[in-house]
Amino acid sequence: MAEYDLLIVNGLVVSAEDVREVDIAIKGDKIAAVTARGKLDNASAARTIDAEGAYVTPGGVDAHVHLQEPPLFGKGSSADTFETGSRSAVCGGTTTIIVFAPQQKSEDTLLATLEVTHAKANGKCYSDYSFHLLVANPSDNALAEFPALRKAGISSLKIYMTYAALQLNDGQILDVLLAARQHGITTMIHAENNDLILWMTKQLEKRKMFQPKYHATSHPVMAEIEATYRAICLSEFIDAPILLVHISSPAAAKTIKQAQDRGLPIHAETCPQYLFLTKHDLDKPGFEGAKCVCSPPPRESEVDHEGIWQGLEDGTFTVLSSDHCPFLYDDNQTGKKSCIDEEYPEGHFKYIPNGCPGVETRLSLTMSAGRLKMAKFVEVTSTNAAKLYGFYPRKGAFVPNESDADLIVWYPEGKLEPFGLKNEMLHHNVDYTPYEGKILKQWPRYTILRGKVMWDRDNGGLIGKAGDGQFLHRGPSVLKGSLSNEPWDIRGF
Repeated sequence: MAEYDLLIVNGLVVSAEDVREVDIAIKGDKIAAVTARGKLDNASAARTIDAEGAYVTPGGVDAHVHLQEPPLFGKGSSADTFETGSRSAVCGGTTTIIVFAPQQKSEDTLLATLEVTHAKANGKCYSDYSFHLLVANPSDNALAEFPALRKAGISSLKIYMTYAALQLNDGQILDVLLAARQHGITTMIHAENNDLILWMTKQLEKRKMFQPKYHATSHPVMAEIEATYRAICLSEFIDAPILLVHISSPAAAKTIKQAQDRGLPIHAETCPQYLFLTKHDLDKPGFEGAKCVCSPPPRESEVDHEGIWQGLEDGTFTVLSSDHCPFLYDDNQTGKKSCIDEEYPEGHFKYIPNGCPGVETRLSLTMSAGRLKMAKFVEVTSTNAAKLYGFYPRKGAFVPNESDADLIVWYPEGKLEPFGLKNEMLHHNVDYTPYEGKILKQWPRYTILRGKVMWDRDNGGLIGKAGDGQFLHRGPSVLKGSLSNEPWDIRGF
């Protein structure tokens, strides 16, 4: 009988700390050993993969994924199910996704929302998965369910400062932050000033400016700057950790860095659309610009890209997520074109479903850019998310007997010819990618989930199955500075 189930040899194994010439042994679903090159030469294994000098990284953790969500603006619904979205994830090297479980404002419970979302995902996923509860109605009953959420393995939630269907006022945000602090829950915040967006939208409507490109105008950088600062102030008042999601502008990143430098538990996330797209991608012939409509929108130019790259390099951004929010483009009922009707025969930016697909392209786009050092790449695409969201070192690491055997084996230098990305190459249920034509220099050669090869690009592509993924029961954040141990006392004010 073989000593191990799988060996990964001759790789450059990357962690969030370093790059080492070591070999990896897998037994069952766990990392069994990480040893110096050659020490496993005499070990027996059911299968051996020769990395041929390529990088070997932990499986990607994408902590910002939208799947099978109900319409936000009355029209538009997610193109990807849990099956197709997780399929796309593993084909792009992501072995763990955290998906939103959205509560409606009319609902008085979060546990029922969690139950419904479990039913959608159970037995359907190719990747491992968990949920963030999206809180739209922080009623007394919903807040009282926080301890039960923790027992159910949920340790994060998301709230919005914009969108009428989801927006919380500042008092409600404080209620959520206090309850989250008391129960060891990390709060994610979509920070944009809603009134500023509404005011700008009215100004554009007065001028009959409805084309997709005006979505970017209606969501100015100042809306993100102001809301980011306000969210930080509310977090500081309660002394509760927050993660500011999908930060798009260097100016907002600067505000976050200043708070971090003061020792506040402020974390931040950015996404590939703020590294590879600009607002000019919304200004394409006809209605094509709608493909890149997301909120916040891509910003002005490559100068903004540079500021976001710098934020990744200097640690301002804790994680790089996809914000995979997929809608069909050529669909008049539930897709991007659902805003085209008799009143707006050419569409209206205000009603375009917001979001872009990207769970499959996140890792390859970022690695192909060659901008991040490999340890930093692993840190922001895998390890930090595992730490922040409470499943480290099970995910995001190669710790023998503790870490799941989730790995990506990339291509060795010179083995993969650069290629232009085409949507037909991808495995989501979307009829476009906003990154069409981008030149990629890397793609996962193998994706391995808990010891099982799910993706073998050169020999069959996708070979895993729906249902191979498991729900992850998560604990509190273990990222430094994330949780306060001191009780909050109003008498201190």
